[in-house]
Amino acid sequence: MRMAIKTRVQAYFQSTTSAAPLAVFRIFFGILMLISLIRFAALGWIEKLYLEPSFHFTFYGFAWVKPLGGYTYLLFVLCGLAALMITLGYRYRLAVAVFFCSFTYIELMDKTTYLNHYYFVSVLSFLLFFLPAAAYYSLDARQKQERLVPRWSIDAIKLLLTIVYFYAGLAKLNSDWLLEAKPLSIWLATKEDIPLIGSLLKESWVAYAFSWSGALYDLLIPFLLWYRPTRGLAFVAVVVFHLLTRILFPIGMFPYIMIVSTLIFFGPAVHEKILKVISRLGERLGVKPRFVYRAESVPLPSTPSGDAIATHPFTPKPWRNKLTMGILTCFFVLQMLIPFRYQLYPGELFWTEQGFRFSWRVMLMEKAGYAQFKIVDAESGRQFYVDNSEFLNPFQEKQMAFQPDFILEYAHYLAKVYRGRGMNAPQVYVESYVALNGRGSQPFVDPAVDLAQVEISLKHKNWLLPFYDEIKGL
Repeated sequence: MRMAIKTRVQAYFQSTTSAAPLAVFRIFFGILMLISLIRFAALGWIEKLYLEPSFHFTFYGFAWVKPLGGYTYLLFVLCGLAALMITLGYRYRLAVAVFFCSFTYIELMDKTTYLNHYYFVSVLSFLLFFLPAAAYYSLDARQKQERLVPRWSIDAIKLLLTIVYFYAGLAKLNSDWLLEAKPLSIWLATKEDIPLIGSLLKESWVAYAFSWSGALYDLLIPFLLWYRPTRGLAFVAVVVFHLLTRILFPIGMFPYIMIVSTLIFFGPAVHEKILKVISRLGERLGVKPRFVYRAESVPLPSTPSGDAIATHPFTPKPWRNKLTMGILTCFFVLQMLIPFRYQLYPGELFWTEQGFRFSWRVMLMEKAGYAQFKIVDAESGRQFYVDNSEFLNPFQEKQMAFQPDFILEYAHYLAKVYRGRGMNAPQVYVESYVALNGRGSQPFVDPAVDLAQVEISLKHKNWLLPFYDEIKGL
């Protein structure tokens, strides 16, 4: 039995398939990333989010990552050029490495801007570095088109998408989402101005329908995409779900990224057609076909299942293949474990947010807070309240008011500021109230704790007051 399983595993990792799906994924990924960066700059967010604030919230262990002043614009330009090179498949390994580093640096510059899809882009670009996505239909492959790539290189992207969707579905299996339709009932009620469907969105049954269908969608869609007979219908569901999400909520490019990403589940024939369409567009734009498409309209022989069996396989060196397998194995193990790290902490996850980020918990809570900081001079006894607007912009203050690690970091920053202003032993206390998913506000932080003396770490935040309610589920 073990030998049979081992043989099948070995056969799988030695099998190849058409490189077309990987090429299409690379092209669309690069295009969407380039559009995203241009959009970010055009909206003035570089200056507003990174250059104007005098203080930036940092991720634990990455306090050294800071905006680069005027050079921050060059960082975005570098990231955009890397995205363009990825699209063209020009010096692909270098391009995707530069994109991963620059995009992740941008993401880490201020924790206030954290979004799940930014994290997804960083994780995905890291994965793409190890995949032969420029072996075919790329400028790197002008002289030698690798028509075949290892099957696992395409399945790796499918696996990552499966983890993202499935874990997002698991996170929705909680009492607030399923039994109270929270927070969707709160958000949808504010969308009554949307044409045609606005009046329906105030109905409670609509919120419940959206909540339950959203959970089922996330849990089932990856498996429906893997299964060939249901793939077409599943893709239609993907398009409808993400376009509806885009209409209802301002979440930027994420819906389009997910729609395009799920194309990877389709067989080679679909992607060859997409490449032909791109080639025709290239010809109309005056791009020479030999620099764009070297398939020469010769179809790949295939098995009944649609797997290509043509020549010219991508063949990495054995040592590189082993290293890649080792790195990607660790990568996927971490992706499956990190979302469960919240189990290491006591208390309600939505309240403490310990282990909340990087776990594909998407749009699960409506949280609002109030935080008033008091500075006490331990030597003179003089005390006064801080005007947060002196140090934070409105967006930063809003995010800080209900996130514990923000509150603690800001308290340390205030202590540093007032030490610089001549106060030898500043103590920092906070009066904080937070409302979660429509519940009434309740005290959030122990007002008797001097936060300036609390270490910034990954330890349990025992200075938070307990949540008076219970949210059951994962």
